[in-house]
Amino acid sequence: MNIFSYNRSKYYGLILSCIAIFYCSVGFAQQQFNSDELFQQARDAAFNKKDYPLAIRLSRQALQLSPQYNDIRTFLGRIYTWSGKIDSARIELQTVLKLNPDYEDAASALADLEYWNDNYTDALTYCNQGLQYHPESSSLLIKKIKILKADKKYIQAYQVAQAILQKDPSNLDARSLIVDIGDAAALNKVGVGYDFTWFDKGYGDYLHKSPWHIFNVDYTRFTSIGSVTGRINRGERFGKTAFQGEIDAYPHLMKDLYAYTNIGFSDMTSVFPRFRMGASLYGILPKSFEAELGFRHLKFGSSAWIYVVGLSKYYRNFWFNGRVTLVPDQKSLSHSYTGTMRYYFGGTDDYFYGSVGYGLSPDNENVVLAFNKESVNLVSKKVSVGYKRSIRKLNIISVSASWLNEEYIAGQKGNQLNMSISYQKRF
Repeated sequence: MNIFSYNRSKYYGLILSCIAIFYCSVGFAQQQFNSDELFQQARDAAFNKKDYPLAIRLSRQALQLSPQYNDIRTFLGRIYTWSGKIDSARIELQTVLKLNPDYEDAASALADLEYWNDNYTDALTYCNQGLQYHPESSSLLIKKIKILKADKKYIQAYQVAQAILQKDPSNLDARSLIVDIGDAAALNKVGVGYDFTWFDKGYGDYLHKSPWHIFNVDYTRFTSIGSVTGRINRGERFGKTAFQGEIDAYPHLMKDLYAYTNIGFSDMTSVFPRFRMGASLYGILPKSFEAELGFRHLKFGSSAWIYVVGLSKYYRNFWFNGRVTLVPDQKSLSHSYTGTMRYYFGGTDDYFYGSVGYGLSPDNENVVLAFNKESVNLVSKKVSVGYKRSIRKLNIISVSASWLNEEYIAGQKGNQLNMSISYQKRF
């Protein structure tokens, strides 16, 4: 062998040795990851990269190091579920529950798995197992409502939702579900109402002295996209009588976003607007807040536009709402403010409420129209109280009273007393 061949062989051997050392070091480095680090990598692969096969491999490697690590095995069960490997998911999750019957996350994951696969009996079994050890778990209780509702066990679902709201009225998930449950169980609702307004002498003289009367009947149908209500109003104002037809709807647009829409027609503009319409968007925000943004349009002899902005907040048994109403015209902008508070003592239809308001009265269409015509900002002050109560779940009564001190002509004020009562029946 000549010296050149010898040196070349030595050189190749050195390269091979370096490659071997590199792979050994990599393998050694991989072995140095502990189960927590592998678990974190698996979560990153699943949630950030959407790479479920990689997440499964990393989770299994972590379980080889820590076979009793329940969080990892439960996570692996969820990844199997999301990947459509239902049998593998059941094996992993049932293994956790067999060794740790009180492990809430595994019970919750199994309840989800069976619920998503329409196995409502098994889903309820796992949900109840979790609640046996964690009876106050809000997430398990919400799951139970959804399972019972999907299985058409509406009364049981309603009872669970009511129990949640009695302890935590700010739970928006339960409040939303209880409405859906009522809608599913009773797809129809009829109602009747009466509204009476009395004026003091000065105000009454200006408005032909006679009190105002409004009677209404309505019918609501609950649909898959939200409720739709048709209403007929009969009003007596200014010594005249007229009718108004309205349609209200509350469509669900997407998760955490729904709307209110209204359209109405009347046969006499001195009693009701000839035409009215309105809409609001409601968005559910974090920490039990809800925002509103909308408009109202009134058409008498001329038109008026009203814009509303609101913010609501649930806190324990209370619901707070602040609302700003804006009425623009060509010369100025009128604004009014209303604050409302409800105290819930039961479900979604069981509460007392009170409100105060200041500014242009947005509820008085004639005052809004006067501002729109003459740019005269007629200021009002209002205080209201009310009570709403459900009776045997399908019957709802509501009563309210309010006092309004309103400027009906620039520099001249009068008082109004209003009483309202209504009854609704679900079927």
